[in-house]
Amino acid sequence: MDLEKIILIYPRREGRILGKGQGSPYTLMRLASLVPDALPVEIWDEDVAPLAFERLGARDLVGITSKTLAIDRAKEIAAAIRKRGSTVVVGGTHATLAPEEVMQWADITVVGEAYHTWPQIIRDVANQTAQNVYVDTEWTSLDGVARLSDRVIKMVDEHRRYWTPYMEITRGCPRDCHFCTAIRVSGKVMRLRPIDEVVEEIERRRLKRFFLTDDNFGLNFRTNPDYVVKLFEALAKLDLTGWTAQAEMMVGNFPELLQLAHRAHLEKLFIGFESINADNRRDLGGKSKGNVAEYQRVIRAIHQHGIGVVGLFVLGLDGDTIQVFENTLDFVRESELDSVSFTIMTPYPGTELRREYIAQGRLLLNEPWSKYDTAHVVFKPAQMTVEQLRRGYDWVCRQAYSSSSILTRGVRALSRHSPSQYQRRVFSSFSTDFGYRKTVSYRDREPDFRWRTPARLNP
Repeated sequence: MDLEKIILIYPRREGRILGKGQGSPYTLMRLASLVPDALPVEIWDEDVAPLAFERLGARDLVGITSKTLAIDRAKEIAAAIRKRGSTVVVGGTHATLAPEEVMQWADITVVGEAYHTWPQIIRDVANQTAQNVYVDTEWTSLDGVARLSDRVIKMVDEHRRYWTPYMEITRGCPRDCHFCTAIRVSGKVMRLRPIDEVVEEIERRRLKRFFLTDDNFGLNFRTNPDYVVKLFEALAKLDLTGWTAQAEMMVGNFPELLQLAHRAHLEKLFIGFESINADNRRDLGGKSKGNVAEYQRVIRAIHQHGIGVVGLFVLGLDGDTIQVFENTLDFVRESELDSVSFTIMTPYPGTELRREYIAQGRLLLNEPWSKYDTAHVVFKPAQMTVEQLRRGYDWVCRQAYSSSSILTRGVRALSRHSPSQYQRRVFSSFSTDFGYRKTVSYRDREPDFRWRTPARLNP
């Protein structure tokens, strides 16, 4: 079969914010770059524009990538596409974690990384020899993999259509946190992109700022320090406004690397403190031990090098009681964090946590995948009721993301920079908190969301 075109789709989730998408469709950009130049390719981001189903036909190949929270929408899209006669390929996080489910409604299911299987799928569909499932969990080297093509960079036009360009420098995480999917989606071996390829991509995309999608970039401070030094030295030479990355607390033990990071224009580190409750150590995979004094030390150590700290916290772990909400909020207020994220423990497919909840009869039945967004309760907590966790989460979000709280943290973050930097830093000083407030506001349309009404933690 002669393929007419290839369409890659990102299902709707965030929608547009002031006319732009939240973050560029980086995975689809890399997959689109693997399509042969002779074959037309398009990226359809439903957050940016409606899907043009009427343009699809029997000679088109359509790929959909989806996280768990959007997989129900991906299924709807796939059904509409198949009615047009197009072949549907589904990959992404959920397809990797729950392939048996996706196989029931997709023509082709992709498990693991598609950077090696995607070109083969295109050839097989064209030759009418396609398989139902393609698996790549070898977690091979990132050298030269899926480098962005000029036609894709031009087509996406990310500077005009998106607020935040996404970027990947490393992949994988050896931590096996009880609730995390990273090790199952990206592998447990930390892999590194060649630094010259990273620099070349930044320059060709004309990036001034970006967010690293790496699961645990900061772990490289310990595991690959020589690579980190060379990377920071290369980034320091670029005309960057700033970039952000995910890390864990141990980065506070590397002052020399933090100093180099600041010179390399690193602006914020998203640190997974996870919990202020020491009773949750078992679930945290060695990243955090609930030691509040240590958390404070790390925050100060990072701040001393001119780098902001975004604190990430998970609520609803088995050691948590209703007191965890007030205790966590008190820590946020006292710690001088620049921004903060609260999520509800979520038992994703493929995790040990989900297997335990199923065995213990604690999984809430018949909850749609759309509620697996870390802002809904989909299980029975150990030491509080479902309603207490819902109300406690709503309460802590309402307090932390009030306009006055965001203003306080934003002004404090901005004041850490010299006045000459204010104009460059004002957006980033407030944008993270407003982004998290937007994420939580999805619940504003639902009966169980109490953003504007008083919350009592004890129902």
